[in-house]
Amino acid sequence: MRDIIRLEGISKQLGKREILRDVSFTVKQGDVFGYLGPNGAGKTTTIRILLGLLQLTSGKATILGEDVSRDEARRKVGFVLESDGLYDNKTAEENLWYYARIYGMAKPAERIDGILNLVELRDRAKDKVGTYSKGMRQRLALARAMTHNPELLVLDEPTAGVDPSGQIEVREVILNMAYKEGRAIFLSSHNLDEVQRICNRIALIDRGEIKLYGELEQLQREMSGNEVEIETTEAIAEPLFAELKSLSPLGLRDRKDKVLTFVPQEGVRIPDIVSLLVRQGVEIEGVSKKEASLEEIYSAILKEVEPS
Repeated sequence: MRDIIRLEGISKQLGKREILRDVSFTVKQGDVFGYLGPNGAGKTTTIRILLGLLQLTSGKATILGEDVSRDEARRKVGFVLESDGLYDNKTAEENLWYYARIYGMAKPAERIDGILNLVELRDRAKDKVGTYSKGMRQRLALARAMTHNPELLVLDEPTAGVDPSGQIEVREVILNMAYKEGRAIFLSSHNLDEVQRICNRIALIDRGEIKLYGELEQLQREMSGNEVEIETTEAIAEPLFAELKSLSPLGLRDRKDKVLTFVPQEGVRIPDIVSLLVRQGVEIEGVSKKEASLEEIYSAILKEVEPS
């Protein structure tokens, strides 16, 4: 897959303060890329650099091979920032027509109709934006960002202040843009549940440095500690629990009601554990491999980098 965003060792210094330090990552075609970090970590500075609003101190940043400071790169990007930038006294159609003229689109009517359909606002196209709910405004802002058919969307907290039903609607629009429209999505958010639901790759930045980067599913597996949970029909008796605990290769760690948690040593397979339990007369209800949640990963990484 093509690299849509490529950051190579970028740094940004304001006065004596280093905001970004040797930041490197790529966002590929088809990615929904989550960019995470606490307040003041460097997320907004990174976005401003991607949009050509701030110059780098050092390093290289490109969008589809074009330096981010060039107009050619900017034309390939749509964005939604904290303020939606919509005009309340204009209709949805009028807002999109206005931006279409800014981008120099000759015949945008079909494109505008298609985008309004994508964000499920075609039936409200002639209503003034001032009558819209927060969720509808965010969907229209996403449509506006797509007006000129960019290959990359940069979204900064796209569901902030949106109620739960509106968040679901916005998430669906983002996923449609990624998978139906084939866009790369760069999503900066504090909403870890949202990121876990829709992002396939992430980067975690703290104090201007990337602390974690990669495929979300792989990171979850790596951070899970190889835990296996086995649910039994009945809680096992204490003598059997003690016997299983003594078999160190099984790695029996915990027992809560009817759930046993194992962290087996290398070479011990899950079917081996299940077979042993069955031979002991234990009835199995279910087996699952535990995956660390994004919240657990986030907390663990930030705890590691806390100053002593």
